Formats: sequence, structure tokens, C-alpha cells
Amino acid sequence: MNAPTITRRDLLKRVALLPFAAAMGTTSSVASAALAPIQRVGGAHLRTGLNVYSFLELLNANAKDASKGVDLFGVCDFAATQNFDAVDLTGYFFPGYPKPPTDAYINRIKRHAHNLGLDISGTGVSNDFTAADKTVRATGVEIIKDWIEVAARLGAPSVRVFADARDPFKKWQDASSNANREDVEAWMAEALHGCAEHGEKFGVVIAVQNHGDFITSGTEHLALLQRVGHDWCRALVDTGKYMTDDPYADIALMVPHAVNWQIKDTLRSRTDSPRTDFRKLVKIIRGGGYRGYLPIETLAMRRKDYDPFVEVAKVLAELREAITDTTPH
Repeated sequence: MNAPTITRRDLLKRVALLPFAAAMGTTSSVASAALAPIQRVGGAHLRTGLNVYSFLELLNANAKDASKGVDLFGVCDFAATQNFDAVDLTGYFFPGYPKPPTDAYINRIKRHAHNLGLDISGTGVSNDFTAADKTVRATGVEIIKDWIEVAARLGAPSVRVFADARDPFKKWQDASSNANREDVEAWMAEALHGCAEHGEKFGVVIAVQNHGDFITSGTEHLALLQRVGHDWCRALVDTGKYMTDDPYADIALMVPHAVNWQIKDTLRSRTDSPRTDFRKLVKIIRGGGYRGYLPIETLAMRRKDYDPFVEVAKVLAELREAITDTTPH
């Protein structure tokens, strides 16, 4: 007998029932099946962050020729001039990635950020847990574990990981030898659970990003986290990568489970996508009681005139205005 399909509406209802079930001390299947929201007190508290991936092209250029582009230290300098509260230092741009950087480099960038008054809100790696090849998945686990330890030395509270690192326009089934979704989700859950156990040892949360690939909706995002079933595996909410009719509903569903963000200027991260309504977005985030950083990530999206210095400053101004406008008085 096939298991009943859980719709997005059903899942929203289950999450809404959680606080009531907990208060009543029930042990119903609804309460026990759902992943408990992160416990927060004091109401929403929002701070700005910059994800350095916004400078992808310039960082890559600098890695090839130090006289060109910008390095991580330069991006931190820019973040300071814009008065960001934090930077999210994607692992790709550290020397020698995917191998961990030297302690000397970690200490340099950590001290540089501290001197600028910037917190390091996270880092991130690339992995593919949809691959049918077990060695590919195992390699991803080892990379994540290495970078958990890097994050701990940086003082970063989370490591961003993927479910599926491939181009969102290529189907995840191509890598999984057409295994069904249930089987692939089980592979992911096993890998992520092992990463979360390692993260717990070092005080670093595994933050699984919705990337428009295996995870295209809040329902899918939460279902994967539920299957992992580990408090040190939570969500990185990418506001531009829920490929549904109403991404704001997906975002609202995931706020209680979010430990990090990628705040995008468009929904679905395409040049023809609707522009993000920052006031609406921030109201949703506040409504979920989130406390922490909201790192901005802008993308070139094949725009020849893309300038991250300009785009980041523009999005930051919009985000700050929305935070101010929605602050309770």
C-alpha cells in the first residue's frame, strides 16, 4: 500500500499544530513527525550580512592573477565601508579549496574581519548527495567535515551545504541513475546526519540550502530536514531558489528552521523573475521570530553590466529600509 501524499498545505497545517501539541503534551503522529522549530526568545532581531559569492567573477579572476579582481580581504574591506554586520566567507575562495586553508590563513582573515568590526556568519562548500556513486557522496561528507572544523576555527556558526550541487537546469535524476526521490532522499539524510554529528562536536550547524535542484519548495526542504532528524542540521533559506508559484509561502514555512540565509534581489534568481518585495520578505522573517544575520547574495545572471559593488549596495539599501520600516515601535 502506497504511503499517502503529503501536500504543501498539509505540511503547513502540521507545522502550525506543533506548538499546541507540545503545550498539551500530546504524542500524536503529527507532533512527533514534525521537526521542532528552533527555540528563540526575545522576538525577531535582524542584522545585515554579505555573502562573498556576490563577487564570484572578481574573486575567481584574482585567484588566477593576484593583480586582477579582488580577494577575500578586499571584499571584507568593502563590507566594512558599507557597515555590514557580518560576512559569509564561501569556502571556494580560500586558497587550496576544497582542502582546508592553513591555520595561518584562517588566523589572518579572522583577525582582518575582527579589525573591521565584522562577524563571520558562515562559510560554505560544494557537495552532491544525489549522486548514485557512493564515493561521490562520501567525498562530499569528508569535505563538509573538514570545513566544519575550518568554520569552528573561524568562529562561524554554520557551514552551508547542498543537497545537489549541479546546475539547477539539469535534472538531479541524471546523476542518481533515475533512482526514485524516496531513495535519493534517504542517501542524503544518511550523509547529512553524519555531517551533523560531526558539526555538533565542533559547535557548527549544517545549513542545507534550497538550490532549485532537488529542493525546489519549502515542503521538500522541510521534508529532507525531518528525515535527517538532527538538531544540528537546519536550513539555509535562499529566497531566490524556491521554484514555486508563491516563494513567500515557502520562506514563511522555513523561517522557524533557518540558521542562515541568502537574500536575493529577485525571486527564482533569473533576470525575468519578479523583483523581491523586501518589505514583505522582512515582515515574514520577523513574523517567524528569526534572530540573526541576513546575508545578501547578488548574482550576475549573465548580465554583462553586472557590478557587485553597485548591486550589493543597492540591495543593502533596500534591505535596511525594509528592516527599519518593519521594526515595531
